[in-house]
Parts: sequence; structure tokens; C-alpha cells
Amino acid sequence: MISDNDRKTPVEIAVARHRRWWLAIVVLILLGLVYYLVFVNQYVVAFVSPKDHFMHGSIGSETATGPPYWVFKALPVMYSDKLGPEGWGRFGFLYEKPDDDLPIGVSRRVVSGVERVWLNCSVCHVGTYRLPGDPVRHLIPGAPSNNLRLQEFISFFIDVGRDPGFTADALIATIDSPKVGGDLNIFERLIYRYVVFPRVKSAFLDLGTQLDFVKRQEQWGPGRVDTFNPYKALQFNFPMDEAHISGAALNGSSDYPAIWRQRPREGMNLHWDGNNDSVAERNLSAALGAGVTPVTVDRASIARIEGWMWDLPSPPFPVADRIDQAKATEGKTLFLQYCADCHGFKDASGYSYDRQRFTRLGKTVPLAEIGTDVGRWTSYTENFAAEQNLLYAGYPWRFSRFHKTDGYANHPLDGIWARSPYLHNGSVPTLRDLLEPSARRPSVWSRGSDEFDLAKVGYRSDQSAGGDLFRYDTTRPGNANTGHEGYRYGTELPDAAKDALVEYMKTL
Repeated sequence: MISDNDRKTPVEIAVARHRRWWLAIVVLILLGLVYYLVFVNQYVVAFVSPKDHFMHGSIGSETATGPPYWVFKALPVMYSDKLGPEGWGRFGFLYEKPDDDLPIGVSRRVVSGVERVWLNCSVCHVGTYRLPGDPVRHLIPGAPSNNLRLQEFISFFIDVGRDPGFTADALIATIDSPKVGGDLNIFERLIYRYVVFPRVKSAFLDLGTQLDFVKRQEQWGPGRVDTFNPYKALQFNFPMDEAHISGAALNGSSDYPAIWRQRPREGMNLHWDGNNDSVAERNLSAALGAGVTPVTVDRASIARIEGWMWDLPSPPFPVADRIDQAKATEGKTLFLQYCADCHGFKDASGYSYDRQRFTRLGKTVPLAEIGTDVGRWTSYTENFAAEQNLLYAGYPWRFSRFHKTDGYANHPLDGIWARSPYLHNGSVPTLRDLLEPSARRPSVWSRGSDEFDLAKVGYRSDQSAGGDLFRYDTTRPGNANTGHEGYRYGTELPDAAKDALVEYMKTL
């Protein structure tokens, strides 16, 4: 029996009720905090150095596009028959050190409690070179990627999605294998079996549907990208079947650009066809190509990269004593006469980007005048530009500068030695070749070596050059090496004058 002494007084009952309310509120707050910390807030790896941030920092691509870390680690092991011992290196991914966990250009972000990985800016903007007789590979952050085989990388994921052998059992077993070291616990295995795997499989199959047209394209090869056709399909669901896109527009693969010295480029016509004159819009657009969306983009991270490349100096020629100074002096005069009005000029005070002095710098040259391959220009359409200008609607940074041009843009040539091969589609192996009329430029050559030709300036293009070589055929759609030739382009100069121009361009 409960005595009167055990019975709670009205005050005690009220206090107890009050405590229960407070306890409930505290529990709800804690649950909300846990939910926010685990399922809402995202976590990234921070880097002190701006260069390290560029190489490895997240720009927000993982949230919408990236697979879980353990899936990314497992795939090269599951498909070692296709990728071989190189793993992701088979597609030209680079590692700063052999034992690095992830390649350059692949970043991490924890999303909804799961660590995911995907691409950042450096995947397309780190170049390499080796000097003759020296096996050491040198990295150039900010240079065009000369190794990345992005089309093959895309095709690999499409093939994995369609592979009957890509199952939850196989994936989990590979993650738990000693080669990967995932060591998933029971709860994690359930998550991977019933949540992660179905989503990854579905994403790969969707990718195959959206980018099915890629199999109709000419091979991009190493160091080239079709910038806008995948963009049309993934961002805007443009129909890409044969009834909706011409053969010329389908094959617009081009080299990656360098990204140093962006401050003086503001206001110039950027991209190969000059379709935008805002560095900030160009950068946000390029980030979409790496997998971000207008919702997931990490603008603060991209702003930090922008700040780094705003004044990033172009790399000096790697062997200074291989520059013939007498010829370079002669070439400087010729460059001023033939090239400077379109490309700027360098003297003792540095590279001049003065568009008042060099009146064609940063402007486009009509196709009929420049005569280079039409594929890249054709692939960029007015309809696509209109769609791009709707991106980021509702934000102050909404796109507004994209437009269709009449040709290709004249760009500064700072660090031109590190931007081989040449022309927008990378169809000419060396600077010396570019000074020949197209009929005398190499018509079929090997692309993919990073051994540098110090005399002709560019990567070796002969079949005995080292590396995983790609046969570049200039007769294929999108690959023409025509244009940028004739008197005003210096291709009618004597050989000695062309050699002098090359020596000078080593100094840029």
C-alpha cells in the first residue's frame, strides 16, 4: 500500500512533469544535433597549402556524383583484368607518391555519414614531362593534363554498370579483401548490400543511358576532352541521337587548357572558341564538368582555387641552357612582327597582356580566316549557350556571359612550351611542326608520351617514344591539323627563322 507519506505532493508532480519535458527537449535537441552532424553536415579534408588544396581539395562533386570511397578503391581490384597493375593510372590518373591513397584530382567528402570521392579541378590541369634520358616524371600543377583518358574512364563505368558480374556479393567481398582492406562490419555490409550497391549500380546504368552517344564518337585519346557534349546530356538532357546531332558536332574533342595567370585573362574571350569572357563563370562551368551541380557546388573551395591560379606563374623552360640565346633574340623580333598582336609579348619586364597594344589578343578569329578544325566550334551551339545562361538561376552568380562566337580565340602564349600538343584539338605535336604548312605537319603520329623534345618543343610523337601511345590520325573527324598557316602565321618563313621563333617561344 502507498501511505500518505509516499504520495507525491502536487508540487512534486508538477516538478517531475517539468523535468520530463526538459528531458524530452534535451533528447530531441541531441537527436537533431546527431542528425545534423551525421546526415546533413558534410566534412572535407582541409589543406593548408593552396596548391595542395588545388590538387586534393573537394569542390563539391562527391555529393551528387561520387561513389563511396570503398567502391572507388575496390573497382580497380575487381577489374584488374581491364586496368592491370596500374589501377586508375590506366586512365592517366597521376600520383604524387607511389603509396598515395588516392590519385591527384580525386577528393574526399563525407556525405550523409558516408565518405565519398570524386573529381576536382586538378584532374584536368596537371601536366607532366620527362627529360630525354631521365626516367623522373615531373609534375606541372596548372598545366593541361596530357595523360588523362577521360573517355575511357567514362566508358569503364558504363561497362561496369552493364556487367552481370558486378554484384553486391562481389563488391563486398572485394572491399573486404586484403588488397582493399575495407573490413566492413555486419552493419556496414547490410548498408552496402541494400543501399550503396543498388544506388551505385543504378548510377552507372543511368550514366550509360545518358552518355550512350560516346561510343559513336571518335576516340578522344590522352589529354583531350569533349567539353560540351556530355555537358549537354548530363545537365540539360539534350537528345544526342543521330537525328539530333551532326557528325561534326559530335566530334569536338580538344586539349585541356592551362590555368596559370588568370588575372590578365579576365575580359578576354575564354575557352577555345571564346564563348565566355568571365573567369569566374568559366570556372564554375568547368566545375560542373567535374561533377558538381548548382546545388552541391562548394563555391568557397573554388574561390580558393581561383585565388591561387589568379597569379600562378607559368613554368620556366625546364633546361635553360638548351635555349640558344642568339636565336631567341632573333626570334623575339619575328614574334613581335608575326605573333604578338594576337598572343601578347614577353620582354625583360615580363609577359605583356596589354590588349590596347596587342589589338587581336583575347579576341576570336573567324573560322574562315583561321581555318582550323570545325568540330569544337560546331559542338557549341546557340541553344546550349542559352541553357547555360539559366544555370545558377536565383543566385548572384547566375551565368550570363555565355555566347556563340564566329571562330576560335587568340590566347596568350605564356608557358607555351608546357602546353603541347598544339592547336585547340591538339593535332600538331610540336611548336616547330606548327610553323609548317598543314601539308607538311605530321598526319599520323603517336600521342601519349611525356618525354619532351627540347629542340622542337613538345612531347615526342614517334612510335618509339615511351608511354601508352595513342595513334592520332588527323584525317578523322575532329582531328584535322589544318589552319593557322600562311604568311601572317609564319609558315612561309625560311627554316632558320622558324627555328629562331621556336627558341624565343621557349622563353615565354
